[in-house]
Amino acid sequence: MNLATTSQRILRPTAVRGLPAGFRWGVATSSYQIEGAAAEDGRTPSIWDTFCRVPGAVEGAENGDVACDHYHRMPEDVELIAGLGVDTYRFSLAWPRIQPGGRGPANAKGLDFYKRLVDELQGRGVTPWITLYHWDLPQELEDAGGWPARDTALRFAEYASLAYEALGDRVEHWTTLNEPWCSAVLGYAEGVHAPGRKDFGASLHAVHHLLLGHGLAAGAMREAAGSNPLELGITLNLGTATPQTPSEADREACRRADGMGTRLYLDPIVHGRYPADVVADLAARNIELPVQEGDLAAISTPLDVLGVNFYRGMQFSGVTEDGSPADAEGLPVVRVVERDLPRTAMDWEITPTELTHLLVRLEKDYGLPTVITENGAAFDDTVADDGSVPDADRTAYLADRTAYLADHIDAVVAARAEGADVRGYFAWSLMDNFEWAYGYDKRFGIVRVDYDTQTRTLKDSAKWYRDTIRLTRDESA
Repeated sequence: MNLATTSQRILRPTAVRGLPAGFRWGVATSSYQIEGAAAEDGRTPSIWDTFCRVPGAVEGAENGDVACDHYHRMPEDVELIAGLGVDTYRFSLAWPRIQPGGRGPANAKGLDFYKRLVDELQGRGVTPWITLYHWDLPQELEDAGGWPARDTALRFAEYASLAYEALGDRVEHWTTLNEPWCSAVLGYAEGVHAPGRKDFGASLHAVHHLLLGHGLAAGAMREAAGSNPLELGITLNLGTATPQTPSEADREACRRADGMGTRLYLDPIVHGRYPADVVADLAARNIELPVQEGDLAAISTPLDVLGVNFYRGMQFSGVTEDGSPADAEGLPVVRVVERDLPRTAMDWEITPTELTHLLVRLEKDYGLPTVITENGAAFDDTVADDGSVPDADRTAYLADRTAYLADHIDAVVAARAEGADVRGYFAWSLMDNFEWAYGYDKRFGIVRVDYDTQTRTLKDSAKWYRDTIRLTRDESA
């Protein structure tokens, strides 16, 4: 069910109550999705530059060569960000722009771009929040084995040190990895993201080396920071796993889904160990994580914050539609069960109350302060005759529901009321951009981008978000 097809009433912005005075409001982007300038100033190809050239890999054979041309329009984009009234901008560095080829010294021209970006942001009163890796692995490192190879973790720590040396004196907030599940599973097991491999065993090696790279980078940055302020974290895409029925089979499916999607990452990061049940499940498939002495101590380097990217929760069944407990390959069934819920243009269910459940569970099981580093939705936005973009899917009432953004912000408030230490909310995305394998077909932005002219237009959701932030600050002042 697409919200735009139903009767709607525009949601007026109001102050959000129940948030602390220092609560962060932000927007987020990633380098390959917006920067363009793919071959300028020393940047070398990433795995996404290569993957986009594979026939059939990306909708419309599109790529990020130009994207939103942010590399050339950065000052204009920073002005737009500041105009939204957010206090934080989360963006990622392009590894092949900073360290071409993934080895050797830093590229001064690449670093200069990010230094100018930081200067522009701070000059407009916006705090920069850097993500070191948002999927654009230098192609040379993939050619040498990619994330399934241990050396990539070492190279990542070296790159992180170069970036921190150049920017750490002015940037306090750092995220190592964005969504390692996507890098490992979509990229190396399912083949729908770069580099497009389909090898389940390799994907599990990638999981471990991504986490090792995170830990080695975190340790190196902690050491380099010394007494300087540093808020260090990792961002995971997390959801909920709800059984379709109370049956043992459905509960077992949820255990497996939660194990592979959440605990496989957070248990080693926070507790310094992989979950025993997941290790046993993998062993039954003759897969062993390539853990060496000292790895788990590095991976569990203490963090200051956990970034949570939330898009949906899911319901699972442990049997096939015809009732079998095993799939065609004889493996236990973990089947996503579609529900009669509103959906986004990605065909993702809209489940804001499950964000509350997730945040409360994270507080209970892992005890890290959290920030919603991504939350948003793609919808089929249209431009009105007057040039405005009335994206009612994000900003309108639907029956007894409010809007997508308001629902999820309210879910954060509810989680805080239940004791979850949630310290910020960043909307995804600042602007429409290259949406990975979907090319430019899906629009997540609260700002519309006309890709022919590169004109930016505030959608109604951007105005709602801006005014909500302003009213919330005014009331708490």
